[in-house]
Amino acid sequence: MIGFLNINKPQGMTSHDCVAKVRKILGTRRVGHSGTLDPMALGVLPIAVNQATRLLPYLPTGKAYRAVIRFGQTTTTDDREGEILSDRPCPSLTLEEVEKHLAKFIGTIEQVPPAFSAIKIGGKKLYELARSGQNIEVPSRTVTIESITVLSWQPGDYPELTIEIYCGAGTYIRSVARDWGDRLGCGAMLIELERTLSNGFHLDSSISFDRITPLYLIPADETLPHLPRLTLSFEEAKRWQRGQKISLAYPEGVWKVYQGTKFLGIGKIAEETLSPLVVLPD
Repeated sequence: MIGFLNINKPQGMTSHDCVAKVRKILGTRRVGHSGTLDPMALGVLPIAVNQATRLLPYLPTGKAYRAVIRFGQTTTTDDREGEILSDRPCPSLTLEEVEKHLAKFIGTIEQVPPAFSAIKIGGKKLYELARSGQNIEVPSRTVTIESITVLSWQPGDYPELTIEIYCGAGTYIRSVARDWGDRLGCGAMLIELERTLSNGFHLDSSISFDRITPLYLIPADETLPHLPRLTLSFEEAKRWQRGQKISLAYPEGVWKVYQGTKFLGIGKIAEETLSPLVVLPD
């Protein structure tokens, strides 16, 4: 039983909760996930089962979200789960004013993660330090946001903006909401977040927990469409599975390795030599 599950995470569960539930349903301890989702968020959470956990670093990159930002309020967590820090109704705020700042969030940018996040400083997670009352200066990080599309605008005392955002790993949508509000001078927070794409897994093919069975496991190699494929002979495959290097005149890079139609794992070619990175069991 090796493969991936495309889980539609419900609100209120942590990513760790989801892993624990899959372990119980499938009766195996070796389960991992890609791309942590906050408890408030819902949507795509890729889950790896058994030796497929070793393939998590090789999944395709890229994430997409549908997010709702509320202007006029800020919180300790930069979302509706935290305590209110400021309350400044802004009924005169218009979509045109909001969109003037949209381009500032697209491209490779510097972003300060929320104080309540799982990033570690000095071996401790930021949310642990924040809960203990410590005032920690959170360092900025470089993230990439490919696009932001406005889906809807709801005016009012606390206007709400619904967007679709495509971004790279490590991007905090809560920080986008907070910083957008800062630029407008009224403050803002994230009130809804749904991940629609993560590491090649799409929302429209995700499943709920009540549908999980081994039959829904996605074959490991199908989750790696971005990697090229090479096929070894029977003897070469036996040697490679024992950890030996194979001479091959192929382009350098990371490859999916097969013997016939059987997926053997992941290898790397350098100087016309194929070395094992991940060898899956027979």
